[in-house]
Formats: sequence, structure tokens, C-alpha cells
Amino acid sequence: GEKWMKINDDDRFRQRAWYFTHIFADPKSVDTVYELNTGLFRSTDGGKTFALLVAPHGDHHGLWIDPTNPARMINGNDGGATITVDGGKSWTRQDNQPTGQFYHVIADTRFPYYVYGSQQDLGTVAIASHTDHGVIDRTDWYDVGGGEAGYVAPYPPDPNMVYAGDYEGTITRFDKRTGQAQEISAWPEVTDGMGAAGLKHRFQWTAPILISPHDPNTLYHGAEVLFKSTNGGMSWTAISPDLTRNDKSKQQVSGGPITKDDTGTEYYDTIFVVAESPVQKDLIWVGSDDGLVHLTTDGGKNWSDVTPKQVPKWSRVSQIDPSPYDAATAYLAIDRHQNDDHRPYAYKTNDHGKTWTQITTGIPENTFVRAVREDPKRKGLLFAGTETGVFVSFDDGAHWQSLQLNLPTTPVHDLIVKGDDLVLATHGRAFWILDDITPLRQFSPGVDYAAVHLYEPETAYRFRAESVRRRGPVGENPPAGAIVNYYLKSAPKEKEEITLEILDSQGKTIRKYSNLKSKMAEGAPPPEWPDESKPKDLLPAAAGLNRFAWDLRYETATKIPGSVYGDYKPEGPWAMPGHYQVKLTVGGKAQTAALDLKMDPRVKTSETDLQKQFDLAMKIRDRVNEAHNAVNQIRDLHTQLQSLRTRLAQDPQSKPIVAAAEALDKKMTPVEEALFNPKIKTSEDSLNYPLKLDAKYIALASVVESADTAPTQQSYELLEALDPQLDSQLSAWQGIEKKDVVALEELTRKKNIPVIFIAPEKPAVQSAK
Repeated sequence: GEKWMKINDDDRFRQRAWYFTHIFADPKSVDTVYELNTGLFRSTDGGKTFALLVAPHGDHHGLWIDPTNPARMINGNDGGATITVDGGKSWTRQDNQPTGQFYHVIADTRFPYYVYGSQQDLGTVAIASHTDHGVIDRTDWYDVGGGEAGYVAPYPPDPNMVYAGDYEGTITRFDKRTGQAQEISAWPEVTDGMGAAGLKHRFQWTAPILISPHDPNTLYHGAEVLFKSTNGGMSWTAISPDLTRNDKSKQQVSGGPITKDDTGTEYYDTIFVVAESPVQKDLIWVGSDDGLVHLTTDGGKNWSDVTPKQVPKWSRVSQIDPSPYDAATAYLAIDRHQNDDHRPYAYKTNDHGKTWTQITTGIPENTFVRAVREDPKRKGLLFAGTETGVFVSFDDGAHWQSLQLNLPTTPVHDLIVKGDDLVLATHGRAFWILDDITPLRQFSPGVDYAAVHLYEPETAYRFRAESVRRRGPVGENPPAGAIVNYYLKSAPKEKEEITLEILDSQGKTIRKYSNLKSKMAEGAPPPEWPDESKPKDLLPAAAGLNRFAWDLRYETATKIPGSVYGDYKPEGPWAMPGHYQVKLTVGGKAQTAALDLKMDPRVKTSETDLQKQFDLAMKIRDRVNEAHNAVNQIRDLHTQLQSLRTRLAQDPQSKPIVAAAEALDKKMTPVEEALFNPKIKTSEDSLNYPLKLDAKYIALASVVESADTAPTQQSYELLEALDPQLDSQLSAWQGIEKKDVVALEELTRKKNIPVIFIAPEKPAVQSAK
């Protein structure tokens, strides 16, 4: 430390050295040093000159260098983590990491809905919440204009049109059909390096953008005043005065005269949140980053300061949520962590902001709140996004409890309730969705539930989602099918059975599940691929809340133990849209609940055509059932005959029986092999061993149900061609049963051969001396 030398004379550092500069020394070379900035730089001459390394992203924050092999490094930047093993010549990809830092979240009106948000240094995202191909992959999201900061607002009548923001008041109107994003900023003046005090308008880093819930053509945008546009952003009108404290001492150039670092993002005294009541048009709440709350009930003609008196000055109004039930009610989240105050601040008002009540009991003292939202289907059911996770209140905020479940400990910057789902925007763990919050809507805290409680299921949709092999990191689809939730006060005892039945509109059981493994399941072959999706047929039965998804199919045809079909898996027919029931039986006592199944709204097929598909699929299922029952009977008889032959092999008097058993065995085999090919052990074996009748039916079923529409004529024709072949083999088997099996039974009776035979005990083997 006696002498220091400047090592960053390179002009490339002068442009954004304000942003951050981290220095890392090479552990092996005294003259090699890395400087992390918006770019990743390396000097090999003690800092005299620097070279820019081509890393997969910008804004670099951390670097780990292997002390034994400096060519191996891990770099942390605003895009995630990346690894090099060749000294920075090449790096691993970063788009496979769920590390997005989302500021806000919103969903559109599509089915399935898309989730939108802007993420730090990675731009905006629109991503599917549910896909038809089993997982949510890279092809299922796209950019919607805007930038790395701010709000996104999809246009409700047409989600192809999206408004998205960025810092310096930037707004774009994106059209997915053309891929173009027109900038429609309310005041498109570039403000880099200017400070906020002298500007015409001040915009937050995440300046709010809101489409009115009453008129999709009314758009709001917050600066220090509230802007309104009714023509898609082609012009704007200020509908408020300055709604901030407008303290000029806090609007000077960030960094001051020493290290000026003004990018147009460090502005204070700005509107941070805008929210219009979904109950009352023109009732608009506005919160500022300097701690003020304002309200207008006439669309901006008159404004009232309704700031809670108990909120400390210079707080950030992080989020305001107007109640979907009452125009006078709203929920307020206050963030003071930048004041070194990490305590939770959340409030509610029932009188248009005249009085406020703090609602934070149960939220830890070191966990500040960023957002509070009320459920649109159950009044007083609240969700809170905090710096450490998500919380729930069942009593309008009087008490809170954690709703963390499997969510990592992560900041939740925003959240929404979309339909029956809770959607989170996290800062560092991307988007998360809690599917089906109906148990929370039906839950009553303090109620002493009985040993078993079956919740009313949410409406299910006949949604097709393929089972896939998960190759690489992907997003998860919701559970496929109708979700059933039930509570067990205690787990069942060993071998105590719990069943869940699906009943049709006539009360007939069409599917039955158990918590006990069946002999058929125990004999099933393991999945061929480690990442292969496996059917979830075993009913969970843990103490507490359990969740199970009916896959919307009728009972599958009888299976052949150990059978493999490759790409042709036997499945029950798709259930028709309509009214069903779920029946949960525990300890001999049953509870039932109604379940409605609706068609995928994107499908316009008539009920008549769907019925044709269902009827044909049921016929095929029943034919497969006949074939498999015959095979299972033949195999069982094979086993019995083998046992009989083994027992009588050493008895000369039983030679006629042994001969008859061998003849019967040989006579059955061609029938079995015509119905099913036991040589198929893996998915590719059908290339060597032909598929037999059962597999042809199963494959035909997949053709018939390949889409939600009526079957093709050729599907009916193929069924007509297969049926005589199956009937012929079944007839042959029935003939064997009636003639050959009966004859063998008569022969064993004449010879007085017992049906049940217990082998005599054998003496212990003497060890050699």
C-alpha cells in the first residue's frame, strides 16, 4: 500500500465506470488482472492495457478463478452464471437458468393465459402458463418490446398488442403480428446525465403502466403527474398535478461532482404505482416513491391526499390493490428497506383512505412487504409478496402465515391472482405459479376439521398436454387433468386403503384410484428412460393436505403384467365435457364433491362429433380389454400347466395327463401370440418383432383421439377389419376352454390328481465333513 498506480487508463472504462468496477487478480500470474464492468476485461501486463472478453452477457458482478487452473472461471452477471474452461474463449449458455429478476407480473386473456413481466437486464417476457407439448420451453416465450424495467400491459381484447415500459419514461406498443414495437412515450426526451431537478417530467425506473379495467382503450402512465391516453399512446394528457413531495434537494445528479452516474434511472419524487378500482370507474389510487398516497374519484379532476399518518416520511409506496368487492377498500404495501428499515408495513382502508389500519401480524419483523393482493373470489383472502417469500391471510390481514411450500426463499416483488392460480414475480428465481388455490378459498382457519375433508374441485378443462421426456431445464406445466384436494388428519395405517373414485353423471364409477400398490403396478416394467414422465396412479395419503390429478380418462383396458408397447400405450378414452363427481373413501366412510369438466375453449368441435369419438374409443378400449383378458387367462393357464407337469413328471401313471397338458400348452400358444407379442421388451423392439392385434387396436385408439374431433372414416374401416381377426382368436380360445381344458380337468379327476398340492418337506442338506 505504499504506492498505488492507476491501471484503467483505457478509454473503454470511462463511459460506464460509474456502474460498478470489481477487480480480480489471477492466482498464478502476477501481471494478469480482471476488471468487471458492463464488459468483462482482462489485462496481462499489469493493467497497462485491457482486452474485452466475449462473455454471453453484460453487467458483470462476480468472478471465481480456479486457484489451481486459472483457465477455469465462473462469472456472475445480470444474465446469470456462466463457466469457461479455456480462459474466456468460450462460455457456457445462460438461457437455461431460472434466475430472472422480475419487477412486476400480469397475465392476459388467452387460454391458456400468458404471464408477462420485465426483468433486470434481460428485457420483457411473455411466457405460456400451460402448453400442449408437456413442458414450458424456450419456444414458449418471447419479447414484447419495452426494456428491462417497468410494467407490461397486454391489451385485453387482443393479447397480440402489448404495452411495455422501460426507464426514462419509455413505453412501446408492440404488435406480435409484425414484430414491431412503436415508442409512444408520453415525453420522449432523453435525460442521461441531466439530473431530475430541471426536467419537465420525472419517471421512475419502473414507471407504472396501467390499462383501465373499465375501458381497454384507456391507458395510464405515471411520472410526477399521471398521464392518460385514449388513442394507444399517440397522445397523452396529464390528469393530475404533481403528486409527489417534489423535493429538489433529492433530485440532483446522482453521484455528485465526484463520480457522476446519471443514466436517467436514479430519479426520485416520482409516481411508483397506479391502480384503478375494478368496482368504480375513474376511482384511481396513486402512490409515490417518496411516501404519498393520492385518490381521485372523478377520473383526475379532483385529487385528495390520503397518505396514512402512521407511515414514516420518505417511504416508498410499493403497491396499492383496490378491492374487487368494495370501492372504498384498498390495500397498501410500503417498502422502507432503502432507509435501512426492513420491518413490514402493510395497511388497509375501508373508507377511501380517510383512515388506515396496519395489517402485518404474523409477518416476521425483518421481512418487508412489496405487494398485497385480495383474492377476487373470496373476500378477505389476501396474499402478500415479501422480501423472503409469500404469505397468506384468511381474515382480511388481521393475521398472516407463510405460504412458502416449495417456493425458494426469494424476494417476491409482485403477485396476482389469475383465475384459480397465484402467480409470483420473484427477483432471482423468475416466475412461479401456485396452481389451484381453491383449497385456500374453502379453508376456514380455526375450524377443527374431521379426520377427512374433501374440497370442492375447481372446474377442469379438457386440455391436451403430452407426456414428454425432460431433456434439459424446462418450465413445468400444471398438473394434467382435474385437480382433487383432500385433507387427512393422520396418515393411514399400513395396508389401510384409501380410494378416490370418479363418477359420471349417472353415478357410475369410471375410474378408481388407491393408495395401495396393485399387483399389476408392482409387476410393471420400470420406465425405459430416466427422464420419462410416469403416470401418477398411486393416491397420496400423507397427513395434511393431499393433491391428486385425475387425467380425465376412463379406466384403461386390463393390462398384461410386464407388457411393453413402445410408442403405443393403452389408455382409457377421454372423458366427455359434463358433470362428474369425485368420491373419497377413508375408513369405510365416503365423501363426494361435484366436478365440472369443460371443453378447451380453443376447440369448437360439436358435442355430436366428440360423442362419436368417445363411442369409438370406448369400443376399441373394450376390444383391447377382451384381448388382454384372454392373454392373462392363457398365461395363468400356462403357469398352472407347468406346475402340473412338474408335479407329475416322475409319476409313470400320470404320463397321459402330462401329455395332455403339453398338447394344451402348445395349442394355446398360437392364440396368445396372435393377440400379443411377448418378445417386445423395449420401445424399439417392434422394429424386429411385429405388433400383434392388441397393439394395433391401441395404435388405432391413438389415431381416433389424436385431436378433439370426429373420427375419420378410415378409422371405422380399420376397426371393421381388425374385429374379425380378434373374434377368430377369441373364438379359438373359447373353444380351447370349453373342450381341451374341460377334457384335461376330467382326466385329472379320473386319476385322482389333487388341485391343491403341497410339496413334502425336504431334509436339510448335510455339510461335508
